[in-house]
Amino acid sequence: MRFVLALIAALLFSGSAFAVQPDEVLKDPALERRARQISTGLRCLVCQNQSIDDSDAQLAKDLRLLVRERLVAGDTDQEVEAFLVQRYGEFVLLKPTFGAHTLLLWLTPALVLVLGGIGAYAAMRRRPQASAAALDDDERKALEALLQRDRSAS
Repeated sequence: MRFVLALIAALLFSGSAFAVQPDEVLKDPALERRARQISTGLRCLVCQNQSIDDSDAQLAKDLRLLVRERLVAGDTDQEVEAFLVQRYGEFVLLKPTFGAHTLLLWLTPALVLVLGGIGAYAAMRRRPQASAAALDDDERKALEALLQRDRSAS
Protein backbone atom coordinates (compact mmCIF):
# COMPACT_ATOMS: atom_id res chain seq x y z
CA MET A 1 0.00 0.00 0.00
CA ARG A 2 2.88 2.35 0.78
CA PHE A 3 4.35 1.72 -2.63
CA VAL A 4 1.09 2.64 -4.36
CA LEU A 5 0.77 5.84 -2.29
CA ALA A 6 4.39 6.76 -3.02
CA LEU A 7 3.84 6.15 -6.73
CA ILE A 8 0.71 8.28 -6.78
CA ALA A 9 2.47 11.07 -4.88
CA ALA A 10 5.41 10.93 -7.27
CA LEU A 11 3.12 11.19 -10.27
CA LEU A 12 1.10 14.03 -8.78
CA PHE A 13 4.06 16.13 -7.75
CA SER A 14 6.28 15.49 -10.73
CA GLY A 15 6.34 18.46 -13.06
CA SER A 16 6.33 18.29 -16.81
CA ALA A 17 9.74 17.75 -18.30
CA PHE A 18 10.43 20.45 -20.83
CA ALA A 19 13.28 20.46 -23.29
CA VAL A 20 13.88 24.17 -22.73
CA GLN A 21 17.43 24.63 -21.53
CA PRO A 22 18.32 27.10 -18.76
CA ASP A 23 20.33 29.23 -21.19
CA GLU A 24 17.20 29.73 -23.33
CA VAL A 25 14.99 31.09 -20.53
CA LEU A 26 14.25 34.80 -20.72
CA LYS A 27 14.89 36.99 -17.70
CA ASP A 28 11.46 38.63 -17.97
CA PRO A 29 8.91 36.14 -16.55
CA ALA A 30 6.04 37.62 -18.60
CA LEU A 31 7.98 37.22 -21.87
CA GLU A 32 9.06 33.71 -20.86
CA ARG A 33 5.45 32.76 -20.14
CA ARG A 34 4.43 34.08 -23.58
CA ALA A 35 7.30 32.20 -25.22
CA ARG A 36 6.26 28.95 -23.52
CA GLN A 37 2.64 29.48 -24.55
CA ILE A 38 3.64 30.02 -28.18
CA SER A 39 6.12 27.12 -28.10
CA THR A 40 3.52 24.62 -26.92
CA GLY A 41 1.43 25.37 -30.02
CA LEU A 42 4.28 24.92 -32.51
CA ARG A 43 5.21 21.55 -33.99
CA CYS A 44 8.76 20.27 -33.97
CA LEU A 45 9.51 19.76 -37.66
CA VAL A 46 11.88 16.91 -36.83
CA CYS A 47 9.77 14.97 -34.29
CA GLN A 48 6.39 16.00 -35.79
CA ASN A 49 4.41 14.72 -32.80
CA GLN A 50 5.91 17.03 -30.20
CA SER A 51 5.79 20.71 -29.61
CA ILE A 52 9.04 22.59 -29.85
CA ASP A 53 8.74 23.13 -26.10
CA ASP A 54 8.97 19.36 -25.50
CA SER A 55 11.47 18.41 -28.20
CA ASP A 56 15.22 17.99 -27.75
CA ALA A 57 15.92 18.32 -31.50
CA GLN A 58 18.35 21.04 -32.55
CA LEU A 59 15.79 22.56 -34.92
CA ALA A 60 13.30 22.79 -32.04
CA LYS A 61 15.91 24.62 -29.98
CA ASP A 62 16.53 27.01 -32.87
CA LEU A 63 12.79 27.65 -33.16
CA ARG A 64 12.50 28.27 -29.41
CA LEU A 65 15.33 30.78 -29.62
CA LEU A 66 13.72 32.42 -32.67
CA VAL A 67 10.42 32.77 -30.79
CA ARG A 68 12.22 34.41 -27.88
CA GLU A 69 14.18 36.74 -30.19
CA ARG A 70 10.97 37.89 -31.86
CA LEU A 71 9.28 38.47 -28.49
CA VAL A 72 12.24 40.48 -27.20
CA ALA A 73 12.13 42.50 -30.43
CA GLY A 74 8.55 43.48 -29.55
CA ASP A 75 6.45 41.20 -31.76
CA THR A 76 3.02 40.12 -30.55
CA ASP A 77 2.17 36.45 -30.16
CA GLN A 78 0.20 36.53 -33.42
CA GLU A 79 3.10 38.18 -35.27
CA VAL A 80 5.51 35.50 -34.03
CA GLU A 81 3.18 32.71 -35.18
CA ALA A 82 2.55 34.45 -38.51
CA PHE A 83 6.31 34.80 -39.05
CA LEU A 84 6.88 31.10 -38.39
CA VAL A 85 3.93 30.05 -40.60
CA GLN A 86 5.26 32.25 -43.40
CA ARG A 87 8.71 30.75 -43.03
CA TYR A 88 7.83 27.05 -42.45
CA GLY A 89 4.25 26.70 -43.65
CA GLU A 90 1.11 25.95 -41.69
CA PHE A 91 2.46 22.50 -40.80
CA VAL A 92 4.44 24.18 -38.01
CA LEU A 93 1.17 24.76 -36.10
CA LEU A 94 0.03 21.85 -33.93
CA LYS A 95 -3.57 23.08 -34.33
CA PRO A 96 -4.11 24.22 -37.92
CA THR A 97 -6.29 27.25 -38.59
CA PHE A 98 -9.86 26.85 -39.79
CA GLY A 99 -10.13 28.09 -43.35
CA ALA A 100 -11.13 27.13 -46.87
CA HIS A 101 -7.83 25.30 -47.42
CA THR A 102 -8.28 23.19 -44.23
CA LEU A 103 -12.05 22.69 -44.45
CA LEU A 104 -11.71 19.04 -45.42
CA LEU A 105 -9.30 18.44 -42.53
CA TRP A 106 -11.75 19.85 -39.99
CA LEU A 107 -14.95 18.37 -41.44
CA THR A 108 -13.74 14.85 -42.29
CA PRO A 109 -14.42 13.37 -38.80
CA ALA A 110 -18.02 14.65 -38.82
CA LEU A 111 -18.49 13.50 -42.41
CA VAL A 112 -17.23 10.00 -41.57
CA LEU A 113 -19.61 9.79 -38.59
CA VAL A 114 -22.61 10.91 -40.66
CA LEU A 115 -21.81 8.54 -43.53
CA GLY A 116 -21.23 5.67 -41.09
CA GLY A 117 -24.58 6.35 -39.43
CA ILE A 118 -26.34 6.41 -42.78
CA GLY A 119 -24.62 3.17 -43.79
CA ALA A 120 -25.55 1.46 -40.51
CA TYR A 121 -29.16 2.63 -40.82
CA ALA A 122 -29.36 1.37 -44.42
CA ALA A 123 -27.87 -1.99 -43.43
CA MET A 124 -30.35 -2.37 -40.58
CA ARG A 125 -33.28 -1.57 -42.86
CA ARG A 126 -32.12 -3.98 -45.57
CA ARG A 127 -31.69 -6.89 -43.15
CA PRO A 128 -34.71 -9.20 -43.13
CA GLN A 129 -36.77 -9.07 -39.97
CA ALA A 130 -36.87 -12.29 -37.99
CA SER A 131 -40.50 -13.11 -37.38
CA ALA A 132 -42.05 -16.02 -35.60
CA ALA A 133 -43.74 -18.03 -38.32
CA ALA A 134 -46.84 -19.96 -37.34
CA LEU A 135 -46.37 -23.70 -36.97
CA ASP A 136 -48.13 -25.91 -39.46
CA ASP A 137 -50.10 -28.97 -38.32
CA ASP A 138 -47.21 -31.45 -38.62
CA GLU A 139 -44.84 -29.20 -36.63
CA ARG A 140 -47.48 -28.58 -33.96
CA LYS A 141 -48.10 -32.34 -33.57
CA ALA A 142 -44.36 -33.02 -33.31
CA LEU A 143 -43.98 -30.30 -30.68
CA GLU A 144 -46.87 -31.63 -28.64
CA ALA A 145 -45.40 -35.13 -28.81
CA LEU A 146 -42.05 -33.86 -27.54
CA LEU A 147 -43.68 -31.92 -24.72
CA GLN A 148 -45.83 -34.91 -23.77
CA ARG A 149 -42.77 -37.19 -23.73
CA ASP A 150 -40.88 -34.63 -21.61
CA ARG A 151 -43.77 -34.40 -19.10
CA SER A 152 -44.11 -38.14 -18.77
CA ALA A 153 -40.33 -38.54 -18.21
CA SER A 154 -40.37 -36.21 -15.21
